[in-house]
Amino acid sequence: MPELIAPTARLHAAWLEARDDWGPGVHEDGFGLRPSDEVDSPDGFASWVARLADETGRVRCTYRWIVEGDQVLGGIALRHELNDFVLRAGHIGYGIRPSARRRGLATWALGRMLDEASVLGLDRVLIVCEVDNAASAKTIERHGGIREDAREHDTMRRYWIKIGEPSA
Repeated sequence: MPELIAPTARLHAAWLEARDDWGPGVHEDGFGLRPSDEVDSPDGFASWVARLADETGRVRCTYRWIVEGDQVLGGIALRHELNDFVLRAGHIGYGIRPSARRRGLATWALGRMLDEASVLGLDRVLIVCEVDNAASAKTIERHGGIREDAREHDTMRRYWIKIGEPSA
């Protein structure tokens, strides 16, 4: 049974396994990983996890990992305020490791983070995905996401979800 947990240094090896599943590069949406983060060493990983717990930089953010037992299956992040960064990246970003996809984990985790958004007092959230990511678009639409009109030369789909609206 999956669960959402706060990032923890205890899952260092499991997180590295998930990263290896994605392959090289910093593209694990929902984890808050920056190119400058050093996560291979236990100390670097612990520093990164501590930064996530105290995210006070560009945007206040709640990070959660999608785990099952001691396996990291994905990550999801909820940014608390609407600002220029969120207008580009969205309030919520998520990613599921390739070997754990097609199990409904993103849909499940998004529902839980929409509950968190409600607790924060948000009345709607913006979620974006690449135009060719049909699986993510379907996940967002399952939770009532309404697509904005496409912008010229846009490579992203932009959806707004009203908090408290019933999901499909």
